[in-house]
Amino acid sequence: MMLVSIVIPIFNEEESIGILYEKVTKALDRADFSFEVILVNDGSTDASDEKLRELAQQDERFKIITLRRNFGQTSAMMAGFDFASGEIIVPMDGDLQNDPCDIPKLTDKIQEGYDVCSGWRENRKDRTITRKIPSWIANRLISKVSGVRLHDYGCTLKAYRSEVIKGVRLYGEMHRFIPIHARWQGAKITEIPVRHHPRTRGKSKYGMERTLKVILDLMVLMFFLTLSNKPIYIFGSFGFLNIVMAFLSFFLMIYYKYSGQATFIQTPLPQLAVLFFLMGFISILMGFLAEILMRTYYESQNKPTYLIRETINLEKKK
Repeated sequence: MMLVSIVIPIFNEEESIGILYEKVTKALDRADFSFEVILVNDGSTDASDEKLRELAQQDERFKIITLRRNFGQTSAMMAGFDFASGEIIVPMDGDLQNDPCDIPKLTDKIQEGYDVCSGWRENRKDRTITRKIPSWIANRLISKVSGVRLHDYGCTLKAYRSEVIKGVRLYGEMHRFIPIHARWQGAKITEIPVRHHPRTRGKSKYGMERTLKVILDLMVLMFFLTLSNKPIYIFGSFGFLNIVMAFLSFFLMIYYKYSGQATFIQTPLPQLAVLFFLMGFISILMGFLAEILMRTYYESQNKPTYLIRETINLEKKK
């Protein structure tokens, strides 16, 4: 049978762990696949660790990873992905707001030929002002900037083929951007509505400040996905723009001087010309340095600059 790995970060969820076990087993015991549940204890300070240990002794399908301290949801997910053995990997939250009964629907979509199936909390049970509106704004912004149209990037409940997710390395709050990584690797992505329950136990770990973090992480992500292979394009373009501004300032100050309108010391144009030229020159030099670093990164680790989906009548390259 196909193995599905379910990855669940846990941070101070002692009240939810027992119910989570019951819901997951009830939803998946009759599924047409076998499953493992990887629970990542992300530095919990309550009784979550003891409850997780009891759970692992009770059912060997539930496996525990305990991190040394709280590293955040993205790092906890990455730890779970690294230890997952399944052909399909499904992350979900441990606060009981995601419904394990939706997991078979997600995996069915993967078996239809998709590489990523994203959950969409169509009827989200969260506060409108502090959670739903910022999420709506962030989702629109991410879809617009990335070109990957999804209604709900923030929904943790998604399904991935293991080969799509295994090589991904994420930081900050970037776990929500995995579909963008997958699309840039040529993955087929779909989205289905999933159930969302109101939080009845524990306390939410997220606030309004998370929206700002998401926007900053999106800027970093788009840089790495679009310009990291050729950093000279962004540094060089900025540099040439500054050099053009330097020449415009220079010719303008010459014009003012010989037309009798103003001397060099009566306008800031000489200083601007020097400033723009130096900024442009330094930016181009930084682009060359970034190119050297990029080539060292790829060549020192023997990383290819391409990704292959499959080969026919060719042996795997050693």
